[in-house]
Amino acid sequence: MKLSNILAGVLLMTAMASCSLNYEPEEFYSDVTEGVQDNDTNTSGFSTKADVESYMMTLSKKFSTSLEPWYLDQMLIQETHSDNCYSGSDGSECRPMENNTVDATNYVLERDWNFFLSAAAEATFLICNIDKVADGSLSQKEIDTYRAQAEILRAMLWFDMVRLWGNIPIVKDIPGNITSDNIEETYPLYFPSQATEEEAYKAIEEDLLDAVKYAPAQTGDRTRLTVNVARTLLAKVYAEKPLRDYNKVIEYVNAIEADGFTLNPSYSDFWQNDGDIHYDENATGRPLKSNTVESIYEADFAETGDCWITWMFGYDESDINGRIDWAKWCTPSRGLIKAYQEAGDTERYNQTIVWREACYSNHYPAENYPFIYKARSRFANVIKYRFADVLLLKAEAMIMGPTPNIEGAASIIDRIRERAGLTKLPANVRGNKESLLNAYLNERRLELAFEQQRWSDLVRLDKMEEIMNATVAADPLRENRRVYTERDRLLPIAQAVLDKNENLIQNPGY
Repeated sequence: MKLSNILAGVLLMTAMASCSLNYEPEEFYSDVTEGVQDNDTNTSGFSTKADVESYMMTLSKKFSTSLEPWYLDQMLIQETHSDNCYSGSDGSECRPMENNTVDATNYVLERDWNFFLSAAAEATFLICNIDKVADGSLSQKEIDTYRAQAEILRAMLWFDMVRLWGNIPIVKDIPGNITSDNIEETYPLYFPSQATEEEAYKAIEEDLLDAVKYAPAQTGDRTRLTVNVARTLLAKVYAEKPLRDYNKVIEYVNAIEADGFTLNPSYSDFWQNDGDIHYDENATGRPLKSNTVESIYEADFAETGDCWITWMFGYDESDINGRIDWAKWCTPSRGLIKAYQEAGDTERYNQTIVWREACYSNHYPAENYPFIYKARSRFANVIKYRFADVLLLKAEAMIMGPTPNIEGAASIIDRIRERAGLTKLPANVRGNKESLLNAYLNERRLELAFEQQRWSDLVRLDKMEEIMNATVAADPLRENRRVYTERDRLLPIAQAVLDKNENLIQNPGY
C-alpha cells in the first residue's frame, strides 16, 4: 500500500476537505477506512529513511500549512468570543461568537474538530511506526528524535482541542482492517469515545515528558518542533486546572530562559515591515525581524509571501494598491481600545490596532475604522508561542501558587511593561494579591491581544463570567443575546461530528 493511502487511513473516519492558508483544499481519502489493504507491501508505511524524513517534513509544517483552523478560527474563538473583538462580519460563523449563541451547527467547530483529530492521527502514525522502518536505516537516536517531534505536535493539537471542548477522543493506536475477529478492539479506534478532560491532559503530559528528553535542541529556525516547544507546552499545561502545578510552570519557564530565550528588545520588531509598505514601492513587505530571541514557535512566510491572514483581518500593506472592500472577520472592540488608552500604552496599541477607511460601518464609522494590525502583509510571520506568554505564566504561578511570591510576580510584569515603555506597577497594586492578579490579566490582554490567548485566559482564571457579563453591560454596541454562565466555558461539539460517531457525548447545556 502506498504511504499516502496509509496516512489517510489514520484519520479516524473524519473524512474531510481541509483548506489551508497556503494551498488549495486537499481531499483526505483512505482505502484503510474502506477496509481494503494490500497485504503484499510494507504496512508500516515507511520503507526507507527518506520516507520518514519526507513525512516528518510534512508534520513539521503542519502549523504553517494549516493556519485556517489554527489561526483564523482561533481568532474567532479566542478574540471575538471574548471581550477583545466584535464579530466584524455578519456571517453565521462569526456573529454567534460575539453574541454568545454558538451552537452545534457552527461549521467552524466541525472544521476544527476534524482537523485536530486528523492531524493528531497523522502524528500518531509516525509515533507508532517510527521503529518499523523496513530498511533498518534509522539509529535509535534518530528514532527517538522523530518520535519526540511527533509527540510535540500531537500534544499541541490535543491541548488546543481540550481547552475548547473538555472531554475529547484520545487515540494512541493505529486502526487496522475491521474483521469479524477483531471488531470489538478495532471499532473504537475508528469511532472513539471521549476521554475525560483530566485523562486528556495526562495523555498530553505523557507525550511531552517523553518529548523533552529526545526532542531536537534549539536552533535559530523557530519553525521546528524543538525541546523548547515541548517545555512551552508543559508550562501551559501545568497552568490549567486538571494538572495544575504552578511549581512546574516556573520550572519549565526557567528552563526556556536558561536556553537563551528572552524578551526581544523591541515589541514593534515582531509586527513592523521593512518600510512604510503602502506608500513605498521599493519595500518588500517582509517583517523587520523573524526567528527572534523571543519567538519559540512560528510560521515564517518572510521569503514566500504565502500568508493570507491579513486580508481576513486587516490591511495588507504589501499591496500598494490594496483597499478594504469587505467586512473582516474580527474587529477590535471599544473595550480593548479603552484598555490601551487607560494604560497609556501607545507602543503596543500602535502595533496592534490601525485605523483605516472601510466601505462598511458595522461597528464604527466607515471613514475611521479600526483593524487588527499584527499581521499586515502577506510576508508576515505568524507566531504561535513566544517567550512573553510563558514569562507571564511564571508571574501567574507566583501569584496563584502554593507559596505566593507577589513581589517576584510584580517584577516579571514590570519587565513586560518596561519593554512597552510603561512605568512599573504602583505600590498599591503590587502589594495586594487580588489587585496584582487583575493587573496581570490586563497585562496579558495588552501584550497578547490577537494572539489567540484571551478566552482561554479568562476561563483558566475563573474570570470569564464576571468579565464577559460586565463587558455586555458596559458596551451597548456589543451584540449579546445570552448571559455568560459556566456552560459557556466549553464549546459545543458540532452536530455533524456527533452524527458520524454515536460514541460521542455533547457537552452539557447544548
